[in-house]
Amino acid sequence: MIFRFGYFIKTYKIDGFINNEIYYSYWYYTMSSRDDFKSFIPSKKIIPELTIKAVLVGVLLAIILGAANAYLGLYAGMTVSAVIPGAVMAFALLKPFKGTILEVNIGMMGAAAGEALAAGVIFTIPALVILGTWTEIRYLETTAIALLGGILGVLWMVPLRRALVIKTDLPFPEGVAVAAVLTTTVGDESSSKAKSSSGGAIWLIVGVLVAALLKFCQVALNAIGGAIHFIVNIGKYNIGGEEHSGYLYGGVATSPALLAVGWIIGPKISSFIFVGGLLGWVILAPLVALATGLPMPVEPSEIADALAFGNGNFDIGSQIWGFFQIWGDYIRYIGVGAMVVGGLYTIFKLRSNLASGIREAIIGIRGGQMATKERTDQDMNFKRVFLMIAVLAIPIFIVYGFISQLWAISAVMAVFAILFAFIASAIAGYMAALLGSSNNPISGVTVSVLLVTTLILLIFGISGAGAFGVAILIAAVICCAAAISGDVLQSMACGRMIGATPRKQQIAEMFGVIAAAPFLAIVIQALDKAYGIGSPSLPAPQSFLMAGIVKGVLGGDMVWPFVVAGMVLAIVLILIDLPVLPVAIGIYLPFTLAIPIFSGGIIRAVTNRHMKKKFGSADEEEVSDWELAIKQHDVKPKEKVIRTGLLLTAGLIAGEALMGVIVAFMIIGGINLAIFEFPPVLPAILLWLFIALLLVYIPLREIFVEKK
Repeated sequence: MIFRFGYFIKTYKIDGFINNEIYYSYWYYTMSSRDDFKSFIPSKKIIPELTIKAVLVGVLLAIILGAANAYLGLYAGMTVSAVIPGAVMAFALLKPFKGTILEVNIGMMGAAAGEALAAGVIFTIPALVILGTWTEIRYLETTAIALLGGILGVLWMVPLRRALVIKTDLPFPEGVAVAAVLTTTVGDESSSKAKSSSGGAIWLIVGVLVAALLKFCQVALNAIGGAIHFIVNIGKYNIGGEEHSGYLYGGVATSPALLAVGWIIGPKISSFIFVGGLLGWVILAPLVALATGLPMPVEPSEIADALAFGNGNFDIGSQIWGFFQIWGDYIRYIGVGAMVVGGLYTIFKLRSNLASGIREAIIGIRGGQMATKERTDQDMNFKRVFLMIAVLAIPIFIVYGFISQLWAISAVMAVFAILFAFIASAIAGYMAALLGSSNNPISGVTVSVLLVTTLILLIFGISGAGAFGVAILIAAVICCAAAISGDVLQSMACGRMIGATPRKQQIAEMFGVIAAAPFLAIVIQALDKAYGIGSPSLPAPQSFLMAGIVKGVLGGDMVWPFVVAGMVLAIVLILIDLPVLPVAIGIYLPFTLAIPIFSGGIIRAVTNRHMKKKFGSADEEEVSDWELAIKQHDVKPKEKVIRTGLLLTAGLIAGEALMGVIVAFMIIGGINLAIFEFPPVLPAILLWLFIALLLVYIPLREIFVEKK
């Protein structure tokens, strides 16, 4: 289900009542379009864009940020989106060379490609070592899989761009944030003439500094907690003649960036994510814990995690660890099942937009002539794109066959990989458009791919340990494609706002993939030799998850009832006309992430309420968040409130992401500045609440001052 977002001052029906007030529309997508969106750089204006210096900066950033995120992903199980850090770093590198805003955008595309490709590779390839299929990371095979999957992801996003970016009102929170960053700092001149202040740029800087400082204290100094966990025993109950304890868990990640994401996507979507979190963590997980009891940590790494959860208290930490174990082993598969159905239903809802793109592609393939498009709507040649997609099936088949020695099966699975990459890319792209690339549960998409892949292998009669590697290899190409798609679309949304040329952006993304793939293989190979994948120094949690999925399905131990339950849940949500993917994401993500996103949505609702009280009787034309993110002149008071909020939230996202990348390099360099082994939690809560209050006050400060 797709939602409509935007800042409106028109007549709308809310809760059965007619209002001539300002409010933010969250109704389901009908046939809205951004075809007439006026970009920051007009489509008729030509300025330098895909230049050698911009491409070289993009290639350099793809290698650097890709390598950093490869280590961070293997070490912590997560990567940091490079869309905003890449934009800031590209701006800094191009400033001495008088780079334009569109050249900075091209440099950012390369950085985004490297980070996204790193996620696709580290989530899957190390699983081959964990499963024993490989004894070490193989350089040539890893490079080939990353390269093929990455290029495939970029190519599939060409026909999907209009369907997901132009023909919907999806929010693209990081796209909005980076567009606000670029237009506020670089402006419409070159980066050498960057603005020192404009339209509230001070709040962008404030957001960056506040979020970066908090993140540094959390992850570099380990001076304050990054997430707060607690668990409550709610009594003992007789289950099947035995006495079992009941538990309720709660927690929150003290993340400014997640607050900002919730503010941008608004109260409606953040509420659905929160509902998914409540369903998974407050209802289902406690029921499973009550029925089966909490598992206890045994391995040294598990004991270390339990101590971290309990902030040094093993008894409490082991209970929280057990709760997370139940979520990881059972509950998250409900989210996966819901994602599969919800993703397919989303593609079905987009069928008219997708059909339009395919129809245009067919006309191009046949040599027909489409109406001449504006510069800001020109994609790569569709005929060449689909030809390249078809040709990619050959090297994918060769790689599969060479590694597995199952040539007949490899031929079928190569075609499957090409086609399923389209579905996976569409789903991953949609979820990134909804929540942003940093919060995009790409591992959930990968799990879905693995489930389908392993089922197909079972149909062919291939099972057991010999099939483990085949399943991972097939999923790896698709996962790389899906990982790329989210960052591509986020960048494309930013490009649409600032006035970039899609064709040149797509080419820049290709350069980023080509540059990052061989270096990623070197980095992962070196990390494996230095630390050993699966060791305490390199735990590779996502790869262990993928390996467990393959063993579970092909070994006959998969928790299918939970997957099926998720599918049924998705069907029920569809029947009652409620969105599936936000709820599925809420179930799949840790509850600590859902809380700050929901909190940001509540703050946006408070902002909306004050806006309605102050400006509710005005009769103006609608102005969307996209327009306000790039608007520089004639900003009306009511628009200034939202633009200030967008700049502040852009800064919060940028500051946390930048500091995440910096700390990743510190970890790689062996720099350890940790003050505490178990940092105090109270300062973290107070600082996070203070940032939440800033997010309430700063956009509305003029209204509050006027009341006085």
